Amino acid sequence: MNQWLHSWRAAIRIARRDAWRSKGRSFLVLAMIALPILGVSAFDLTLRSSELSAEQRTERAIGAADARFRDAHVSGVPVYQDPAGEQTTPVKDYDNEPWPDGPTDVRKSIPAGSTVLTDSSGNAKLTTAHGLLLTEVRELKAADPVARGIMRIQEGRFPEKSDEIAATTHFLESSGLRVGSAVTARGFDRPYLITGSYELPNELKMDQVNALPGAFLAPYGKAVEKAGIQAPGVSTSYLVQKPGGFTWNAVQEINAKGVVVVSRAVALDPPADAEVPLFQKDGWGNYDTSMAANAAALAAVGTVVGLAMLEICLLAGPAFAVGARRSRRQLGLVGANGGARSHIRAIVLSGGLVIGVAAAVVGTVLALILTFALRPVLEDAMGQRFGGFTIRPLELLGIAGLAVLTGLLAAIVPAVTASRQTVLASLTGRRGVRRGSRVLPLVGLGAVLLGAAIALYGSVVSDQFVIVAGGSAIAELGVVAMTPALVGLFGRTGRWLPLSPRLALRDAVRNRGRTAPAVAAVLAAVAGTVAVATYTASKDAQGRAEYEARLPYGVVAALVTEEGGRDAAAVREAVERTFPVDVRADVSRIAVGKPGCEPWGGGKGCGRFEVIVPRANECPLWASSPDGSDPSEKFTKEQRRELSTKDWRCTASTGNGVYVEGGLLIADAPVLKILGIDDPGAAKALAEGKIVNFLKTQVDRKTGTVGIKLITDTEAADAAAQKNQPVPGEVKTFPAYQVPGSPLSYGVQSVLSPAAAKAAGLTTVPMGAYFSTDRLPDGEQRQKLDGEIAKLGSNVELTLEEGYVSKTSLVLLALTVFAGLVTIGAAGIATGLAQADAEADLKTLAAVGAPPRVRRTLSGFQCGVVAAMGVVLGSAAGVLPAIGLRLTEEREQLRFYQENLDNGWASSDTPPYVPIVVPWETLAALLVAVPLGAALLAAVVTRSRGALARRAAH
Repeated sequence: MNQWLHSWRAAIRIARRDAWRSKGRSFLVLAMIALPILGVSAFDLTLRSSELSAEQRTERAIGAADARFRDAHVSGVPVYQDPAGEQTTPVKDYDNEPWPDGPTDVRKSIPAGSTVLTDSSGNAKLTTAHGLLLTEVRELKAADPVARGIMRIQEGRFPEKSDEIAATTHFLESSGLRVGSAVTARGFDRPYLITGSYELPNELKMDQVNALPGAFLAPYGKAVEKAGIQAPGVSTSYLVQKPGGFTWNAVQEINAKGVVVVSRAVALDPPADAEVPLFQKDGWGNYDTSMAANAAALAAVGTVVGLAMLEICLLAGPAFAVGARRSRRQLGLVGANGGARSHIRAIVLSGGLVIGVAAAVVGTVLALILTFALRPVLEDAMGQRFGGFTIRPLELLGIAGLAVLTGLLAAIVPAVTASRQTVLASLTGRRGVRRGSRVLPLVGLGAVLLGAAIALYGSVVSDQFVIVAGGSAIAELGVVAMTPALVGLFGRTGRWLPLSPRLALRDAVRNRGRTAPAVAAVLAAVAGTVAVATYTASKDAQGRAEYEARLPYGVVAALVTEEGGRDAAAVREAVERTFPVDVRADVSRIAVGKPGCEPWGGGKGCGRFEVIVPRANECPLWASSPDGSDPSEKFTKEQRRELSTKDWRCTASTGNGVYVEGGLLIADAPVLKILGIDDPGAAKALAEGKIVNFLKTQVDRKTGTVGIKLITDTEAADAAAQKNQPVPGEVKTFPAYQVPGSPLSYGVQSVLSPAAAKAAGLTTVPMGAYFSTDRLPDGEQRQKLDGEIAKLGSNVELTLEEGYVSKTSLVLLALTVFAGLVTIGAAGIATGLAQADAEADLKTLAAVGAPPRVRRTLSGFQCGVVAAMGVVLGSAAGVLPAIGLRLTEEREQLRFYQENLDNGWASSDTPPYVPIVVPWETLAALLVAVPLGAALLAAVVTRSRGALARRAAH
């Protein structure tokens, strides 16, 4: 045992000395191993530090209170909830009954003698240095000890008077205000003084202001309602503190009153799933990550780590091999003095051990320093404060162990090779002749055939992506195993090449121990890049074919639906000032109830309208039935397929477009021109007071009219709709002009002129405008418009139709650059090692009269040869998985399309288009530009003349 320890100690000392002597090579290998360790360790530290304990989560949610009570909005009926208070549902099932949707007086469920704080939230548009900013207003006495921990004061103090507020630091940054500034809200002139800044630990990017209870939301709501604007909705919960807290049994008792409770005691000591009634109810459950999902995640992580280690070993292994050859005389002396082969293997393996340990220490220490130093930046990027700087020593040791393992794995093959050399060959510097392995290529060929068969099965028979990916990975590993034999095949082309490339190719073939790993590393990177690039280009081609424009090319829609279109005129002017507008068409919408109501009603005094579809025009597959049953069940599979693809009532469509309530625009003839409707009859009909219709299912074929129903009582309408009864409301009828054919109107189903709407007694409010442009606005013009709209503070739905915009060009460029960098890096490493390994040959060339440029061209061709072989093999290996995945997707989409046909949901009898597209530009860049660039770069950085050296004595 002692002898074994002494021999390894001596081996480690020798390896440490050799690593220090060859600083350049050692630093290269150390950096390759340490960088992944740095990244993984930093990720682990960040992840663990961002995880909050149950106590920390509870403190940020309810402060120092024992519980938060909130209304479940189910009219006070008993509810079930999960322990966290995030999921809730009534105890009773309401499948065939109206859903309970009413408020509950939460205060009646709070135990007597409790300390209670009211916590209310709403929204308001606050004045800023730049204009208006939609901000959450939270009324909570934040300075109270019960609320401690919810908000963290950063500067100044929390409000103490009704005319004071505090603001989050993010709001102050966004608004350009500071502590001491005054703030007002739109439609509410009362000023508020900012007395302090605070942050929400879980939401650092939240724009929020804090006021005392009753100081802002109630008077603001009254002011805006008086101005004809719908008041914002306010949600209220209660922070409750009570001796003894609230156990799970107490929470369930309160649930019986229709109230949801977030309890500190339950959060710190949650009940078992069997004790939670919600999880026992059909359709509900504890949706924590399943074992299968965990296994899949671990498999994915293991695959990525394994591939990264393989890549490092492929690149670092030749460096150890060259180091062993340069130290062969020293290793020969070890053998000459009685050292066994195991001692030589130990010396070379110790090199990997020394560099692995150094990489582990450097990577871990740098990760600790960087994560600690960048903690504020990481917290801002994640949007929440860490619970603390958490270090898991065992996890960091495990990650560091990967570095040591990688170093040892990279040194195994060089160690075995060095130990097989005879003492005489080591002392004389002769390399000897050793035939390549005949078993490894056969194993690789078998893996290629097996992987291809698995991938083919996954793409043609099975629908599992993992089978295709697994088979492709096996095939790629088989190609890696065949790399030495394939390098030998490439060498046979040298007879037709000039001197320098022939010498480079011969050197690569003779020294497959350092050439094959570099080629394999390039192969792996390029194969992955080609696979992703092919798959991405194919998806892009499919997306282009399936793209539906929302508007005609170059058309802009700027729509405002809040506050009764108060800012519509200002938005129209802003678009005209900043964009190259050709034609402008102002549009309005029908308002039912108060002018400030939002579309589709909602709120007191607000209604909505519906464009009536006559009963005879309803699609039989979708028509409502009196008993509430599915109407499509009355038809056979063939009938459903025929109706969904042939019947005009089911296939009528105006295309995908900007959302407009009811598909109805109140506008004049210019909107027809902007939408591309070239029909003189439509403009004439609009001028005559008719409603121009693009969706013929809305036109009553008997009377030739379109009906618009005005619904003032939305609650009664919803109740009638649930019971499949006619919805009550006043109907306005207009003579219709049906545009011939099936014109593409981009979601607009009908257009009515403002004059006709006024004559019919309809109330309309401005909504914005549609614009056609002379040319697409550039980036600067878009930024100017965004700034103008931000100053208004309006919620504007701005749509600019640019046609199909491919998002894959940047992805393909990034992949090409990544593969190019890996290729150049691996080829450069191989070239540097080749120069160090073949210095004697270069001196021999110089001695026999070779010109100085031969050294430079030889270096360039050595780099180019490695890059070219890796790129060619990688490109061939990378296409297979992409094709397999696309074939699997095609089968899946065809099956889904067939199911839609059978169920009557398909709107076309055209099967899905799933193309396979090879990105020739990316392949050309990899096959031509990358090897050529690598060769030129190597030639440029190589010196023409080497250093003179005296002849070695033997």
